[in-house]
Amino acid sequence: MSISAHVTALQRKHEHLSAAVELAQRQPAADDLEIAALKKQKLRLKEEIARLTQ
Repeated sequence: MSISAHVTALQRKHEHLSAAVELAQRQPAADDLEIAALKKQKLRLKEEIARLTQ
């Protein structure tokens, strides 16, 4: 897999996690630990994307 394809895949995962975080936050009985875990995954992906595109 080329670096650009890998970055594209990571960006898609990041977008899916963003949607999952937004959906979870809109739920009345949102689990704060689950939301925090999703945000951490999202941040790790963002950092990896930044590292690969520098």
